[in-house]
Amino acid sequence: MDKVRQQPPESGRAEGLRPRWGDWLVAAVVVLVAAASLAAWLCRDGGRPETVQVWQNGVLIREVPLWSDVTFTVEGAYTNTVQVSYGKVAVVESDCPTQVCVHTGWQRYAGQTIVCLPNGVELRLVGGGAEIDAVTG
Repeated sequence: MDKVRQQPPESGRAEGLRPRWGDWLVAAVVVLVAAASLAAWLCRDGGRPETVQVWQNGVLIREVPLWSDVTFTVEGAYTNTVQVSYGKVAVVESDCPTQVCVHTGWQRYAGQTIVCLPNGVELRLVGGGAEIDAVTG
């Protein structure tokens, strides 16, 4: 009578699926990149902006301290109503056709801008040492 050799019961793990050193290296790189990205995101602002510069057709027409509470209009081909409110700025109303400036919403970090191309208006948040970005160095 021949003896039948029985296979040991399956343990639920296939042979060869154990993590190797390369797997641990890839996992470590992913964790390091995620941690660096999180740190960069948390520290993205070098400082609070100090003023809002209002430019129209390439000419600086007004500077407003960002920590004030003021609403004013910029007249041109269209009319933009700008509101500065204790550290943030927005175009709250405009009669331009695209309304991109209104949909941009509130901006509060140095280096951010709000643009109304039909009226030639640009609002720049400046100061706080964040004028240099990652692209320009």
